[in-house]
Amino acid sequence: MRILVDADGCPVKDIILKVAKENKIQLIMIKNICHQIDDDYAEIITVDQGSDMADIVLINRTAEGDIVVTQDYGVAALALAKKAIVINQNGWLYTNENIDELLAKRHFNQEMRRKHKKYTKTSKRKKEDNLNFEVKLREVITHILSNKK
Repeated sequence: MRILVDADGCPVKDIILKVAKENKIQLIMIKNICHQIDDDYAEIITVDQGSDMADIVLINRTAEGDIVVTQDYGVAALALAKKAIVINQNGWLYTNENIDELLAKRHFNQEMRRKHKKYTKTSKRKKEDNLNFEVKLREVITHILSNKK
């Protein structure tokens, strides 16, 4: 088990790092050259700036049983296909049961934005969002580790 992070714009990198260190889990953060992350524990992979560059590297490195942290539904779908456990920055799990609906909503919203009919605004991050994420990440790790015994 490893944790792979779609680190561009990820607001919970510090939480992931703390939990990974506590549990001695390999941590890989993938980011493009526009973002700066420095850490001695995590493996930091820097890719060129470009559409989906970090996503492609993340998916190519993902293996069954890994934990993937992303807010991108497309990345989530690909990671699920590789039998990874996928969680977003608010502690919500992507599953084979919910990913198709999420992808359909994403497509619909993209079409609306393209037609200038709908604009989505992301609500401001709250302290509870970080707490929810940390609780869910710890639950996922505990579940994986207990099933290995």
